[in-house]
Amino acid sequence: MRYFSLKASALFFLLTLVVGCGKQDKTIMDVGGFEIGIDRTGALIKLTDGKNNVDYAFVDVERQPIMSIQVNGKLEQPTSCEFDSNTNRFLLKYSEDAILAEIEIANKEDYITFELVSISNPDKVELVTWGPYRTTIGKTIGETVGVVRNDTFAIGLQSLNMRTLGGYPTDDDISPEFDIFSTTSLLDVSDSLKILYRGHTALPKRYGSNLQAYTRNRKAERVIENMHHHKYTAPSYEDEGVMGSKIALFGCQPKEVLNTLEKIEIEEGLPHPKLDGVWAKKSPLASSAYLIQNFSVSNIDKAIALTKKAGLKYLYHSDPFENWGHFDLKKEDFPENWESMKSIVEKAAAQDIQVGVHTLSNFITPNDPYVTSIPDERLAKVGSDFLVNSIDDKEKDIEIKDPSFFNQMNNNNLHAVVIGKEIIRYESVSEFAPWILKNCSRGAFGTTSAAHEQGARISKLADHAYRTFLTNTELSVEMGEKLAQLYNKTGLRQISFDGLEGNHSTGMGTYGQLLFTHAWYDNLESQIKDDYVMDASRSGHYFWHSFTRMNWGEPWYDGFRESQTLYRILNQDYFRRNYIPGMLGWFAMRENTSIEDIEWMLARSAAFDAGYALVTSAEIIDTNGFGDEALEQIKQWEKARISGAFSSDQKKRMENIEKEFTLETVSGTEWNLIPYAVERFEHLAKTRQPGEPVWTNFAFNNEHEEQTIKFILSTKNGGSASGVTMEINNFKKVHLNVVIGPNQFLKYNGGNEAILYNATWNKIKSIPIDQEKLIIGTGEQKIKVDCHFSPTEDTSLKLEIRTAGTPERVKKL
Repeated sequence: MRYFSLKASALFFLLTLVVGCGKQDKTIMDVGGFEIGIDRTGALIKLTDGKNNVDYAFVDVERQPIMSIQVNGKLEQPTSCEFDSNTNRFLLKYSEDAILAEIEIANKEDYITFELVSISNPDKVELVTWGPYRTTIGKTIGETVGVVRNDTFAIGLQSLNMRTLGGYPTDDDISPEFDIFSTTSLLDVSDSLKILYRGHTALPKRYGSNLQAYTRNRKAERVIENMHHHKYTAPSYEDEGVMGSKIALFGCQPKEVLNTLEKIEIEEGLPHPKLDGVWAKKSPLASSAYLIQNFSVSNIDKAIALTKKAGLKYLYHSDPFENWGHFDLKKEDFPENWESMKSIVEKAAAQDIQVGVHTLSNFITPNDPYVTSIPDERLAKVGSDFLVNSIDDKEKDIEIKDPSFFNQMNNNNLHAVVIGKEIIRYESVSEFAPWILKNCSRGAFGTTSAAHEQGARISKLADHAYRTFLTNTELSVEMGEKLAQLYNKTGLRQISFDGLEGNHSTGMGTYGQLLFTHAWYDNLESQIKDDYVMDASRSGHYFWHSFTRMNWGEPWYDGFRESQTLYRILNQDYFRRNYIPGMLGWFAMRENTSIEDIEWMLARSAAFDAGYALVTSAEIIDTNGFGDEALEQIKQWEKARISGAFSSDQKKRMENIEKEFTLETVSGTEWNLIPYAVERFEHLAKTRQPGEPVWTNFAFNNEHEEQTIKFILSTKNGGSASGVTMEINNFKKVHLNVVIGPNQFLKYNGGNEAILYNATWNKIKSIPIDQEKLIIGTGEQKIKVDCHFSPTEDTSLKLEIRTAGTPERVKKL
């Protein structure tokens, strides 16, 4: 079989390609040692690591065309491929529908691009797909970024404009999330479990993986399933259609992936945000921790002082807006609206603190001018129908022709329709014809009730469970631009596009999300664009280039350590797969949060080199007895982490959430990392016959050297404990002359006294301790615990024993 090789030199590439696939059995393109083969039918047949001579293309009886087209709902593959040396283009022929397509190719030394530059009868083509390109690489699948890799080689696909969506076509164009039974790179997670994959630009397959992308023609209105509606109108949208659909392919060593992606961003004009002059995906600042405090003009000085005390650089407000849509700020906290925020940002910047705010993307609150008193025509609509009869301004039962868009109740939170300039709420829809919107509330959300003529258009408004309205495409773009105006005006530098999926209201899925976020990005002034931190509720393939990181995980659902813990840990595997800086999510420091809990979080942050958000306030720090110590520990851990002080071995050990560590400061650039073994026991209240012991025996292994044990005692279920004794190895007995009441803690951290704390870790009193009686050796230990309980049912005494390992010196690199 004959073929011609296309070398990395652009000149030689062009000269040798002249005799390409139209006349030969196959064409080989060499891109920096990565060989891509295409046969005379336009099928991809070779994906080879030229250095090691390993072909990763999975080739079986099913062809994998370089590009397919869809006509009348059916995908069609090319039947022939020719090359025009004058234009450097492939000519693909699709015989079934008599379609010709030209693909322009360009060799960029480290990658190759394919762009659809011409197609016959373009209105007939519903979409084009790039791939799926099947590979035998299956070790690590970067489903979002579009890169698959093993230990020696990586292959990547990149969409080069917003219209070229990563993944395989879905009717709603929403990048799917799905579970696959797989393995992780994590120490503290079971080897095999369901792993959440976000998107499918790269897709795990039994033979390895697929790489894929597509572009849709949006000139025709469609009715699709969307946002839990069986019927949702996806309006027509004027763009270039499938023309200009463009991808890049590359192959390299895994360690070169980020370098190659950066080159693609720069050379192809993709978003390329920086932090302190470094590409955000490489900057250590991308995973910076930050404090969430709901500051205002009256307390901003305290908020800044708290952030500085924690050694952090970002201060974030979780709920600053009076409305979503126009993004007016709460008048009580920001009397001069955006001007007040500007003064806050300037004050913080003078102390080297950057400020950010939380948004709900394209959610629109009912109090926003887009809704009241005259609703904007661009509020998103599920679909429309017509009035059967004229109605006056008081009619409660409104007859429509077709209920299909109105009786979908799974995601119908506001039950709102719009006719002209009036929003109307309805209670229900009749079950049979005539189709009636029943018991209507007229002039809802501050609009004006009015008479409407027979045949007037009535539209079901799309909404969200947060009881907000949503946007069509034009209004999404306008809201993105409005947020850019806010950032340009005030100098804000951090943003979260929470609720980003709300842009599915455009009917264009991921494309709608991108139009919104890029309306923000494209309208930023250069000083903001080159120095921002951005995350969102959803990631995405092309979106990967503009977001800084993702920060998923919330503290509202359980205890400090328990709330969404597995989810947080599994996210780290996702970030690693997709070259995304690590983040652990939000944690909440409350009045009763212990210093041990804070250091548990900080150790995980160091383990995964992942930042976090800590929700707190000056009042909480003042109330918590360990508040200042917690801030100092945050400062030292974050300083050590960002400086690269921890070794790979230390990080791997700290991945285990059952292990605990503390960090002692030695100097401004050196610390002692001390591992702790923690054993937790519970002594239950028991009723026995007279004379029968009611103590509880516990055993544990001290894996460390001889030392004095440390402990924390507390009660459970509102009981009290007094006369507590602990007998060590059936010999040394410690009597604790104290009553431990409900929500109190007796803590011993070494020395000659233990301290009794209240629920917020403020000292109540201290009691003497004979330290010699708490010394244990290495190996198996026995401890016998007894006490007197208050007459409270189901009470118990909780005992936490901590033994310290050998300090490990770490230092700034």
